[in-house]
Amino acid sequence: MDRSTLKVEIIAGVTSFFTTAYILLVNPLILKDAGIPLGAGLMATICASVFGCLIMGWFAKAPVILVPGMGVNAFFSYTIVQSFGLSWKQGLAVVILSGFCFFVASVTSWGDKLVTGVPDSLKHGITAGIGFLLTFIGLQKGMIIRPSEINVVQLGDFSHPVTLATILGLVVTLFLFVRGTRGGMLIGLIITSLLTMILTGDFRPRATDVKLQDYVHLFAAAEFSFWQIPFWLSVFSMTMIVVFENMGLLSGMLPDAKKFPRAYQVVAVSTLTSGIFGTSPTVASAESSAGIAEGGRTGVPALVAAGLFALSVLMLPVISMIPENAVAPVLMVIGALMMKSVEEIPFHDFSEGFPAFLIIAGIPLTGSIADGLALGFIAYPLIKAASGKWKQVSRLIYMTAGLFLIYFVASAWMMH
Repeated sequence: MDRSTLKVEIIAGVTSFFTTAYILLVNPLILKDAGIPLGAGLMATICASVFGCLIMGWFAKAPVILVPGMGVNAFFSYTIVQSFGLSWKQGLAVVILSGFCFFVASVTSWGDKLVTGVPDSLKHGITAGIGFLLTFIGLQKGMIIRPSEINVVQLGDFSHPVTLATILGLVVTLFLFVRGTRGGMLIGLIITSLLTMILTGDFRPRATDVKLQDYVHLFAAAEFSFWQIPFWLSVFSMTMIVVFENMGLLSGMLPDAKKFPRAYQVVAVSTLTSGIFGTSPTVASAESSAGIAEGGRTGVPALVAAGLFALSVLMLPVISMIPENAVAPVLMVIGALMMKSVEEIPFHDFSEGFPAFLIIAGIPLTGSIADGLALGFIAYPLIKAASGKWKQVSRLIYMTAGLFLIYFVASAWMMH
């Protein structure tokens, strides 16, 4: 690797880190609702992210960042713990077992079949759906749209300083991107941060104190409850989420599909160790696309991110000054790039186009990659059968659709 290529890879890693750095502040707050002390949750988030990025960069050599996932962390705190009544220690045991099941799936022939057996239309739908989700999140974080009691969302207040800073930051980021500026995403993120601070007058860090003594009681604190039905239902549901969410994320992001099997195995190992470190599962961060768009192709971006996550204990006051809306322009640009996959979906064949469309719409509108995948994977064999093309559906898809049906039933039962 020459010096210029290495520079590109390092910039990609720095960009990916800063687009995912918000997880250091958000994840501990969600874990706190499960009963995990705030400082300990922050330390667990850092440790799990460092380990996940290290093994991704070293073993899979893929430009993918692993951090505790948004959505699955809410499932951990609000469903497994609060709704289902398990303790956070039992919840960590659920994470470990789901990671083990995930690993078994990733090293068997089933993992390879996920790569070759999933129809291209669904794969392209997954990529576009994740892009739509990133754009939707960006619009929300940037306050360009806001909640509405009538239409779910509505246009934001363009006179609000955060919204104005986001729009100006988006203009700058787009200008840098279309001009092909190296590091344009990172520069756009920094400029958006500065604009937000200037327009709001808020330069205060929002760091959380890290207390090592709190983390001692969280590390390897899992409690296994093998004789409780809710425990095993939680394991099944979380396994479905991590297996298919990461399948969708990796297949949608990796610039080199040959790296999928090893990267998939690495995510499984990272999921298992997340429960040992004391946090909800790590996932392949969708924001890794920012680094990939900057030219990241090897494991260097993941290794750079691992180093920055390790240093984040010292840099937390600076990182916590980054306003939430600063990542919005980056997410919107990346979302638009990923939506390009729609061109590859054969919408002239409704039996292929409609399931892909369900995934594209389902992922952002449910706020869950796993739920969006479930809608498309269940619809695919049903529509194929109705159109007399049931022989075109592989056993893998029939089995996956059945598992997703069980997942929906189990999730509904858990919520009640």
